[in-house]
Amino acid sequence: MAMHGRDIKKVGGGDGKGEEGSGAVDEEVVRVLKDAGEGKVVERVNLADRQMRLLPEPIGRIRGLLALDVSRNQLKVIPDAIGGLEHLEELRLASNDLVSLPDSIGLLSNLKILDVSGNRLRVLPDTISKCRSLVELDASYNALAYLPTGIGHELVDLQILRVHLNKLRSLPSSVCEMRSLRLLDAHFNELHGLPAAIGQLSALETLDLSSNFSDMRDLPPSFGDLAGLRELDLSNNQIRALPDCFGRLAKLESPRASTPREWLTRSVSSLSTWVSDVTVKVVGQEKVDDEDEFLQQQF
Repeated sequence: MAMHGRDIKKVGGGDGKGEEGSGAVDEEVVRVLKDAGEGKVVERVNLADRQMRLLPEPIGRIRGLLALDVSRNQLKVIPDAIGGLEHLEELRLASNDLVSLPDSIGLLSNLKILDVSGNRLRVLPDTISKCRSLVELDASYNALAYLPTGIGHELVDLQILRVHLNKLRSLPSSVCEMRSLRLLDAHFNELHGLPAAIGQLSALETLDLSSNFSDMRDLPPSFGDLAGLRELDLSNNQIRALPDCFGRLAKLESPRASTPREWLTRSVSSLSTWVSDVTVKVVGQEKVDDEDEFLQQQF
């Protein structure tokens, strides 16, 4: 393979051609570092699926690197030197054994995509809010109990936030400052509710709050201010009533909800001007076969 190219792909099979299970440095890592050390252009490095347990610190010296993918390995630690990749725009760390991220990740001021899904993270570093160029953050399939308090203060360009399948009991109020956010997926957590100012997310189009089960019971009044919302999933929760302003969600298409008989009858005034154009998909504890007939009975 010509090593002066701009896209360095993985070489060989997933065994890395080293001692499987050992801490040996993968041969492709050695090759990439050698190439960069000789002054060759290295902008994209794909080291996914190589059973690596070690990502050597010199990887942080590839100054021109734009994209690094080390997904689906056995990494337990990301070296602090990762913060030296000042031009990095895409970092994929999915499906490893990470329990933490280095604070130096906050030095990646040009980072646009960060995927840390499928690890064992309990917290995200506070410094993640310094990644001001972030457009997409995927921290799903971890063990997060909370998000950094100020995560939304500086991530004003973030458009996609995936935090599903964690142990979150709440979302910080600063999330409401993510004015560019288009998709928020927080399903399968332990959320007790939403921040009072959630309606400030004026760009939000897709919101998945499903499967927070008995913990999710109410929606704040500002929920009706999500004027751009198109897709909404509230299934497998215990939400008993919709706020009166829910009827202002004119763009909403086919929301999903569990056992709506209770909250629909308590929310007739907010839905009556809206329900003729929308089908409420009923899932969970009480299935209604003919949704149109059900809604007509309610109204």
